[in-house]
Formats: sequence, C-alpha cells, structure tokens
Amino acid sequence: MKALDIFGYSFSAIKLRKLRAALTTLGVIIGIAAIVALLSITQGLQATITNQLNQGLSANTLIVTPSTGGFLSGGGGGGFGGGGGGGFGGAGSDSSGFKLYINYTSEIDALSPDIETSLAVISRGGYVQTERLNRSVTIYGVDFNKYAQVYSTTFVAANGTIPTNPAENDTVVGTRVNQPGQNGTIFFNPGDRINITWTNATVLPPVNETYTADVSGVLQRIGGFGIGGPSDTGVYIPLEKAQSFFGTDQCDMIIVTLKSSDNATISNVSKLITDHFSNQVSVISSTAVLSLLTSVFSTIQLFLGGIAAISLLVAGIGIMNIMIVSLIERTREIGILKALGMKSRTVLTIFLGESIIIGLMGAIIGIISGWVLANVTARILGSGVFGGGGGFRIVPLLTPEVLLGALAFGVGVSVIFALYPAWRASKLKPVEALRYE
Repeated sequence: MKALDIFGYSFSAIKLRKLRAALTTLGVIIGIAAIVALLSITQGLQATITNQLNQGLSANTLIVTPSTGGFLSGGGGGGFGGGGGGGFGGAGSDSSGFKLYINYTSEIDALSPDIETSLAVISRGGYVQTERLNRSVTIYGVDFNKYAQVYSTTFVAANGTIPTNPAENDTVVGTRVNQPGQNGTIFFNPGDRINITWTNATVLPPVNETYTADVSGVLQRIGGFGIGGPSDTGVYIPLEKAQSFFGTDQCDMIIVTLKSSDNATISNVSKLITDHFSNQVSVISSTAVLSLLTSVFSTIQLFLGGIAAISLLVAGIGIMNIMIVSLIERTREIGILKALGMKSRTVLTIFLGESIIIGLMGAIIGIISGWVLANVTARILGSGVFGGGGGFRIVPLLTPEVLLGALAFGVGVSVIFALYPAWRASKLKPVEALRYE
C-alpha cells in the first residue's frame, strides 16, 4: 500500500472511534500545553529580567561594594550586595567591618588607564512626605553629572530637568514617587517642595531626620530593577547633601565606568580593584550577573520541562493502553487483511500511522493551548504579582526550539508507546486472528 493509503486507512480507524481517540489525544494536549506554557513564561521572564539588568547595569560598568563573602563575591565576580536601582538592597559593610568611603574613588581612578571614571553612591531607606502623600522610598546621594553620564539612557527627566550644577536642596525623583499607582494621579510636580525623611538609628533612641527639598525633575519610567542604576522608586539628592544629611563619608557602592566592555578589561580591572582593597570588596559586572542568570534559568527550564514531560509520559501510557484495546477489538479485521495478502510491515505501519496522527493533532492543539495559557497567566501575573501599577510585565516567548521540540516530543512519545501494540498486531497469524471471537 502507498503511504497516503496507509494514513488514510489509519485516519478512518480513528474516525470510527471518535470518543476514544479524543480522550487519547487529550492526554497529549495536556502534556504539550504544560511544556509550552511553562517554557514560554520562563523564557519571557528571563528576557524581561535580562533587559532590565542591561538598563540598570551598563555593560562597561562595575559595581564595587564591601565584600559579604557570599554569593558571587570576590575578584571579578561580585555579588548582589550592591543594591541601588531598586534592585538588591544597599550594602553597608561586611562582617569584618570593612567600609567604603567616598574618597576611595580617587584611588580606584588611579588603578588603571582602562578606568574612565568612578562615582560614589550613598543610599538609605526613607520617606517622601507632602500634604497628601507619605511614600516609602530609597534615598540616593550621587554626583548628578557623573551619574547622568553613566546612565545616559535611564537617568533622564520626563518632566522638569536634571540640574548639572544642583543646589543643595535640589532633588530628582523616580516616576513612582510622585505617581505611585501609575494611574494618572500625580501628588507633586517639578517645582514643588517635598519633605525627605530618614530614620537615624545610629543614636538611641532613633531620630527622624527631615529636610525640605525642591523637586527639579521626575525621571522617565524605567520599570523593573537594576543594580546601581536609576529606579522608579528612588529619590536622588546631591552627594554633598547626602553626606551632611546622613552624617557620613561612607558610601554603599562605587560605580566604576570602563573605557571598554570586553571581558579581558572587566576581569583585569576587577582583579586590580579587589587586590587593591585586599579582597575586602565585591565587584559586580553585568557579564557575570547575566551569565549567572542564564545558567539559573536554563536549570529552571530543564526542571519545569521535566515536570511537564511527566504528564506527557502518562499520556503515552494511555496511548499504549488504547492501542492494545484497539488491537484486541480489531483482531479479526487484521486477520482478514493479512489473509487478503497484506504484509506484516503494512499492518505495523497502519497502527503507527494512527499514533502519529494522534500525536500530531495533540501536539498542534497543545502548542496553541499552551501559548494561550502562557499569555493569560502572564497577564494575570503582570497585573498582580509583578504589576502593581509599575512593575515589569512578562511577555511569553515561544521560540522555534520550543515549538519544534514540543511538536517532535508529542509525536515521538505517541510513536514510542505505540510500537509494542503495533508490533503485536503485525505478528498476528491470519488463521489464529480469524478464529478470534
């Protein structure tokens, strides 16, 4: 028989048992949909976080923080202690008591000709208060000129301006400071005055320190998070004001800008910095963070894909069971076909053809269902857990690898689990099959 005739016969057999075939296909659909949905959401989340990190941590910048001796700390690696950018919390000092000071920037600048500039950042948790607003924020003391040069695409005012020569009381705020809900309700504008408060816990009892600042500008919406970079919930004040307001010359991080973003330069400068400070600092580079994220997400995708594949294996067992039942029901039919001269390999191909059709239909419907499910789930997460009026939005990604892999996996599982029933059918002897009741 021709291949087209064989598949036509297989399809006719499936049509005669519509309900059974539909239930069998449903198992494949569920398994493929789960794989596609989970992997699409995971890849979308990875792309979103990577994009936010690229904005928050430029490729040619390093973040120097006191070493915590933990995750990714040490020369050339860095850790997540850098904070800033609404990301990973402010760094203070490690358990050894090492502290960073603002004047260390001049020492770092002199370490290598590959270093373009460095700038210190002081950060504290605090509040912004107006007559109608009492908002929790992170207060950053930075050199406005240098900071705007390093983060030229994100430290940009959507309203007002970023002063190049700021007065002591000038301040720049993130968009979620004056518009927390991102719903059009604005609590203050450039030119208005706000009270900036932080709790000084270095004295007992703790004291709330407050001063009145003039809002010079409101940043454009950044979204998500970064390390060291601008944040939608940040309040930026001149570095000199931060020193007097917080009563310290210590800084939480030093941002180092390099003349080149190649790996050799990053590794060399990172080692120079850690050696200069006797391995008491961590150096964060975007390449290290992104490499780590890629590794973590690859593991997550493998894990989630494995969990989803279990349901597909269960579907495969269902296919085997259905095919065996079909074999028993069609024993006399197979006997007649073989008595009329049909070869064993043709019988084998007919049964495998049925499994291929079931797997193909299940995979196609499963891919479509999984993509729809991924988008619905991402929309729910984006408006709730990750949204909140200003968080980052997950956009599911269905890559060609996932698409083709899901299609091949659905058909492959169906064929593999149908091999035994198909082989049994092909080995039936015509005389014994015709005697079967």
